Amino acid sequence: MAVAFISAVNVNPSNELNRLGRPEVDLPFFIRYVNALEDAGFDYTLCAYASAFQDQFAVANQIVARSERVTPIVALRPNTMYPTVAAKALATLDQFGGGRAVVHFISGGNDAEQAREGDYLTKQQRYARTAEYIDIVRKVWTGTEPFSHEGEFYRFDDFVSTVRPTRGTIPVSVGGSSAEAYQVGGSRGDIFGLWGEPLADTRDQIDAVYEQAEKAGRTDKPRIWVTFRPIIAATEELAWEKAHRILAALRPFEKRFLGGTNPQNVGSQRLLDIAGRQDVHDRALWTPTATATGAAGASTALVGTPETVAAAILDYIDLGAELISIRGYDNLNDLIDYGRFLLPLVRQELAHRDATGQRGTLQADHPGALADRTAA
Repeated sequence: MAVAFISAVNVNPSNELNRLGRPEVDLPFFIRYVNALEDAGFDYTLCAYASAFQDQFAVANQIVARSERVTPIVALRPNTMYPTVAAKALATLDQFGGGRAVVHFISGGNDAEQAREGDYLTKQQRYARTAEYIDIVRKVWTGTEPFSHEGEFYRFDDFVSTVRPTRGTIPVSVGGSSAEAYQVGGSRGDIFGLWGEPLADTRDQIDAVYEQAEKAGRTDKPRIWVTFRPIIAATEELAWEKAHRILAALRPFEKRFLGGTNPQNVGSQRLLDIAGRQDVHDRALWTPTATATGAAGASTALVGTPETVAAAILDYIDLGAELISIRGYDNLNDLIDYGRFLLPLVRQELAHRDATGQRGTLQADHPGALADRTAA
């Protein structure tokens, strides 16, 4: 199985631990971050979207201009850009990147956040709009003659684009944990994104996505993307000490994240439910970080030595995950550590399995260097 790694790009040093709260692009830091992604061997990086964030297309274009292999995943909320415009923008990015572009559709899981940019549709309507949007952008990428469209959410006449993706199309990713998300992603997605849940729960979600793909008459299945926040150190004891230091830094903001109300989106509800069951699941999945952040995004951790966390990642690969998204709390330093100590272990084990058909022994090369940096 071909497995790829995803990170998330940062435009300045602000993160959940240092609470710098800087809004501006720090160009030297951004360049260093993109270089670190390249050096670490990441295949993709997510250009996230929220109403207050920098323009994700501008960030993605800077990534392809400043790297050789990293592919930006452009998060796109359909309410923010007309589909014909988005199709051209994505194809243009893809051309500048020599085939490096992925689009990740966010239907929207919070009514207040959607309303900040004038979107007042219901959840069910938002997912129906995403389905129509995906159909349009794919037709724009492949069509050579003008076409008209009259759907539930979009209407236009005689549109044609001369801007073609490098390989004819661009991978479409869909995420979510609701029945609507499974239906749209299962029927239309090249990729389906999940947050890090226990193995049994993840298996159930994958089955739900695949069931929808089968119902849609597909002969293929979406590739599964799973996201974690690894916390690694040279020994198990040091890793758990580090995990609890991170949790202590997050906890003062817990009430602000939760706001006294339950989150609207099913993914966050699921993570909080899982965290309520127990703190540690399976080999290394740790959930208190989800509670401390109100599960506002991908927030469950994998805790342990690089060997332990690599083994945990491989458990999800064995379930069928082909894209592994990992990002840390100390964004740049964690990214560097993942590239040195974590990604090589997973890739070496997968290569060993391919060559021998057997599982190998995971062993990091330089755990002492990780211990020294963690303690600093």
